[in-house]
Amino acid sequence: MGYHLVRYSLLGHVGRFVSADATRYPRSSRVIVRSVRGLEIGEVLTEPEPTGAVASTHGQILRRMTIEDELLEARLEKHRHEAFEACTALLAEHRIAASLIDVEHLFDGQGLFFYFLGIVPPATESLTRQLAEAYETTVEFRQFVKTLEEGCGPGCGTEEAKGQGGCESCTSCAVASVCGVRKE
Repeated sequence: MGYHLVRYSLLGHVGRFVSADATRYPRSSRVIVRSVRGLEIGEVLTEPEPTGAVASTHGQILRRMTIEDELLEARLEKHRHEAFEACTALLAEHRIAASLIDVEHLFDGQGLFFYFLGIVPPATESLTRQLAEAYETTVEFRQFVKTLEEGCGPGCGTEEAKGQGGCESCTSCAVASVCGVRKE
């Protein structure tokens, strides 16, 4: 099987991604991909061409986005805006002349990226690192990475999996993960 071209990341990178389970995703499908940075949301730009072995890829497509993924995306979007405001306030408080243009929080909560315009003073790197560390301890998504990748077990999301692992329905594990944010 060939690769899909997928647009991913806040900056709209385009890369070659192979499907983890050989699924052919149609154009415009919203998917969860594993890139070198971690789990991210992507949009399929092309269906795969039947080719031989793929020489190099940018990662794997793990699955199509689910309703639970969309809920988590909304939660991450809220935290992204909070991180932007907090960073802007810190820059003003420390009188650092840096132009913050956006903040990106990876889907798995493993990375928080601050994007600046122009040359960034060295003091800015220290402040954004502190802010990222603060968000990692406040927003506890790390414990949900395995559930995001694999679901709650074999057959997650299928009719046969209902009732497995104490779930009322297989998707309830993922819903609980979406709501698992704790403010300290």
